[in-house]
Amino acid sequence: MHDVELPADLLQWLRERRGKQHVFDHIDAKTTALLVIDMQNGFVHPDGFAYIEKAAGTSPNINRLADALRHAGGTVAWIRATFNPEGRSAWHMYFDNFVPAELRDDWRAQMTPGNHGHEFWHELDIHDDDWIVDKDRFSAMIQGASDLEERLRRHGIDTVLVTGTLTNCCCESTARDAMMRDFRTFMISDANSARTDEDHIAGLRTFVQVFGDVINTDEAVAMIGGQ
Repeated sequence: MHDVELPADLLQWLRERRGKQHVFDHIDAKTTALLVIDMQNGFVHPDGFAYIEKAAGTSPNINRLADALRHAGGTVAWIRATFNPEGRSAWHMYFDNFVPAELRDDWRAQMTPGNHGHEFWHELDIHDDDWIVDKDRFSAMIQGASDLEERLRRHGIDTVLVTGTLTNCCCESTARDAMMRDFRTFMISDANSARTDEDHIAGLRTFVQVFGDVINTDEAVAMIGGQ
């Protein structure tokens, strides 16, 4: 888990600009979903192709948030990157341009169903009633990437808490798009992870300025009404 915080000068700027630090002052659990992004072996296990050292350390906070939200009547969604050798979910734009040629097939295969890399990290407390959502782009909210937005709207959910990995890639992308689709959006600072402290803060810093709120697990649980 990252032991860093948003810089004091940014928080002061937010207070001066808004008249307050936080945009939202409450969470209605019954209309809230916890989004857990890409906590899969490909990112969390030391043998994963995109191993994030600090990701496993966020599992207790993610589980705590999930437990608090379930008990208060909310929704928990476990979102996983899912790719295939052919079709849209082969995502050639990414794999053919941003991944070395000799690694493309292996990296894509690790996030294909049936592969160990595609499976969720074993320390996550996933319940039968939780949602499992597959996505084939960084953002789970971008058009066509998943059915997440459709599910949220069908269940009357207007607020999302974003956790998982990477803070400054799939988590930030999902959080930004959620806000731009008119969801009240929070990123949970100590339940997200990135390759470095600098990357982690960069993602949160950009998001908090114009997209939503950044709070920690204790603050979120208190707002949900848990312990």
